[in-house]
Amino acid sequence: MSEARHTAAEHSIITTYRKPIWRNFISAIKTYQLISAGDRIAVCMSGGKDSLLLAACLRALQRHSEVPFELCYLTMDTGYTPSPLYTSPSPRD
Repeated sequence: MSEARHTAAEHSIITTYRKPIWRNFISAIKTYQLISAGDRIAVCMSGGKDSLLLAACLRALQRHSEVPFELCYLTMDTGYTPSPLYTSPSPRD
């Protein structure tokens, strides 16, 4: 996805979905003091709507926040389907 599309998606979350998503997201961050200066946050990406939305919200927050924090994105192989990228060793090996 291009930088322009990322920016458009972030803008949409902050404006179009301000009340149902962005306000609740920011409220939870502040209420539970989830992010502090210097934090390193790992977002596990499954490819589903929830993890993609969380990643977009955190990225938008990182860009607009006065509290500096780092983000990294992880993917996870749930093991439910065969993966051509990695095969775990069998118990006999």
